[in-house]
Amino acid sequence: MTKRTLSALLLLASVILLGGWRNAVTSGGHQHGERIFPTPADARKSPPEKLAYVVATYAGTGIKKPDYLATIDLDPASKTYSQVIHRLEMPNVGDELHHFGWNACASCEGRCERRYLVIPGVLSSRIHIVDTMNPRAPKMHKVIEPAEIIGKTKLTTPHTVHCLADGNIMISMLGDDKGNGPGGFLLLNDKFEVVGPWEKDKTGMKYNYDFWYQTRHNVMVSSEWAAPNTVVPGFKLDDVKAGKYGQRLHFWDWKERKIAKTFDLGGDGLIPLEVRFHHNPESTHGFVGAALSSVMWHWHKKGNEWKIEKIIEVPAEKNVKGWDIPVPGLITDLVLSMDDKYLYFSNWLHGDIRQYDVSDPSKPKLVGQVWLGGVLGKSPNRPSPSGRGVGGEGPAKKLEGGPQMLQISLDGKRLYVTNSLFSAWDNQFYPQIGKQGSYMLQIDCDTEKGGMRLNERFMVDFGKEPNGPVRAHEMRFPNGDSTSDIWH
Repeated sequence: MTKRTLSALLLLASVILLGGWRNAVTSGGHQHGERIFPTPADARKSPPEKLAYVVATYAGTGIKKPDYLATIDLDPASKTYSQVIHRLEMPNVGDELHHFGWNACASCEGRCERRYLVIPGVLSSRIHIVDTMNPRAPKMHKVIEPAEIIGKTKLTTPHTVHCLADGNIMISMLGDDKGNGPGGFLLLNDKFEVVGPWEKDKTGMKYNYDFWYQTRHNVMVSSEWAAPNTVVPGFKLDDVKAGKYGQRLHFWDWKERKIAKTFDLGGDGLIPLEVRFHHNPESTHGFVGAALSSVMWHWHKKGNEWKIEKIIEVPAEKNVKGWDIPVPGLITDLVLSMDDKYLYFSNWLHGDIRQYDVSDPSKPKLVGQVWLGGVLGKSPNRPSPSGRGVGGEGPAKKLEGGPQMLQISLDGKRLYVTNSLFSAWDNQFYPQIGKQGSYMLQIDCDTEKGGMRLNERFMVDFGKEPNGPVRAHEMRFPNGDSTSDIWH
């Protein structure tokens, strides 16, 4: 046998073995190294998600138990479909798990492994690092205590988590060590050690909330909620009148780490929350929802200048029983399908989720809408889950609260929703969430013509948890999702 023949056989064997390994992990095993997709198009072709990770918190419920990470079975062929199959308790009580993310995403494809979940406590300022090597039963890897974070950064109240192309992890922080704005951005290295603040200059920054970067355009966009001292006690209209809530969008110079341009959105941009760039890394288009104004804004770059425009406005509803003022929709979350075609957002108070075709981002077309709770009374009762967690067999169950956190499958065909916003605000507007627990539902989405339909077979009832009713918030998939992957 010649050396050339031997080399060819070894190469063929390695391809076969690698192909077999890929097929094995894709069919149900863990997918480390294969779960970071080189392009959004590759992500869209991945197999349907079979698991979801959801944070569950006892904040504001009166139950003195640790928050936990719930693992949900999403496989329709499974006997435990639509059920919590594992609960990883946090070491302490009182974290209020809220938003969380992965240690690695598309921006570091080929260099990093998507394995660890970074789960902050928004009230405790504690950061939990969770190992998902066994995807059905994650375990705690490390806990970063608030004393270390405050000591190295003087920042508190962690919110959005994004990985960076260099392997570091960045977390938006809402406040300083006294609970005041403007907060900043915390950097962790790949060993989950606190590096320090990311920004070099905070000039122009008043408040902080969400962020998204697009490195090919040397830009990061960040939004504003309010200082922790304003948010944590609960919502007050007087705080809005006093200017204690944000209304600005910041465009940062990514390399210089300072604000290059700020848009004051005025009365139509009160409390801009989630920000989403297109998944296409070449695109400059993006969206932000102003919660209190219930306005969707679109930004893009024209020449060398960033532009922003109002594209959707949800009118406030007048004469709602129990309300002395017109009720805003309260846009609290939005997601963009991986092909950048459909924009979804939730109106937490009105109770609906909307689907828009944004093929032309400046001219969105409403193509789908479903009602799930809310204060307007437009939501029908849905069948409660049976003992197997499958809907459609039990008595009708009233959906408490309104649709809030959203997450969409990589192929864009399944939209998942939970109903808790933030414990103090839940207790003001929807006190029954704290008493009866959250729901998690799934909506089937038409990716060709648009349209949405509730999946009657899926409902996770967090009111029946072992330690009592619990709030459910953000959701993540082991293969990544539309709000965690950023392409470099």
